[in-house]
Amino acid sequence: MTHSLKPSLPPNVQGILWMTLSMAAFALEDLFVKRAVQALPLSEVLVLCGLGGALVFAVLAWGQGVRLLQPAARSRLMAGRAVFELVGRLFYALAIALTPLSTTTAILQATPVLVVLGGSLFFHERVGWRRWVAVGVGLLGVLIVLRPGAGDFSALSLLAVVGMIGFAGRDLASRAVPPALGTLHLGVFGFLTLALAGALYGLWHPAAWTRPSSAVLALLAGAVGVGTLAYAALMKAMRTGDLATVTPFRYTRLLFGLTVGALVFGERVDAAMVAGCLVIVAAGLLIAWDNALARRRLIPI
Repeated sequence: MTHSLKPSLPPNVQGILWMTLSMAAFALEDLFVKRAVQALPLSEVLVLCGLGGALVFAVLAWGQGVRLLQPAARSRLMAGRAVFELVGRLFYALAIALTPLSTTTAILQATPVLVVLGGSLFFHERVGWRRWVAVGVGLLGVLIVLRPGAGDFSALSLLAVVGMIGFAGRDLASRAVPPALGTLHLGVFGFLTLALAGALYGLWHPAAWTRPSSAVLALLAGAVGVGTLAYAALMKAMRTGDLATVTPFRYTRLLFGLTVGALVFGERVDAAMVAGCLVIVAAGLLIAWDNALARRRLIPI
């Protein structure tokens, strides 16, 4: 007797779901980290979360018999990815410390634009004008939500720009790494880079480490747990489906972040924030719809 297998979801749909899950988990990680840094120096939080995340992925790799140290892990591509990740982690942390959070976050949301551009240049993915318009509309929605004032910008805002370039380069490199290096490899090396970024941050801004209480340890454990889930889902998303279709769903992080801010920290969600979120969602759905039509050859890409 034969059994009919339920067809799997299309790669683009899988990538969108992985990306959305990743952004939700990252929002929860931000919640735990925001609580933890109220009691510990930022450098200590980054180092402990980095080492904790690397340990989780290493244990998973050991349990599955995955060999972490292999020739592909020492390739130039992985070295370049590590550099991009370090730049993204370090300069984004510096931007958070030295510039207004609204300005830094707004600049970071331009990452999908660079990733889509990189997918077109380096992976020869065809990006039509409708998708570029949708990405621009999504970025406009981000600006509506954040409303960074012109007076907030300064030369220090270039730190966030460098961090954004680092994250975009990391995501593109994650897609190009050899298939032999899976999510577990990328997770271990990525979180070790986070720990290194925390150590470098500590050198730039020395602060005495303190012994965390049991409550703070619980926050750190929560950050590591959802952080590893977020990172694994992000790496899966960046290697599934078309970059032009999957990447704009990074904007959903704002939706989850606003929810956490309103429910946990009592932040006010006004009409402009709601309008911006609707614009962001509409832009992401427009890209997915445009891709579906193109796949069915109803319209040219």
